[in-house]
Amino acid sequence: MARACEICGKGPVVGRQKSHANNVSARRFLPNLQTVRALIGGGVKRIRICTSCLRSGKITKAA
Repeated sequence: MARACEICGKGPVVGRQKSHANNVSARRFLPNLQTVRALIGGGVKRIRICTSCLRSGKITKAA
């Protein structure tokens, strides 16, 4: 299961973690994904979407 939003495609972004002692290591910024039951194509489907898509109302949640 990919760590990407099924609506907008937002996925992990790479960056650097820098300590107070100036040590640098690689890290990943993961999107805040939530599993929701959504109405898609007239049926209920379980999808993983980011919270920005959930808040903006891009999907209709199933009851």
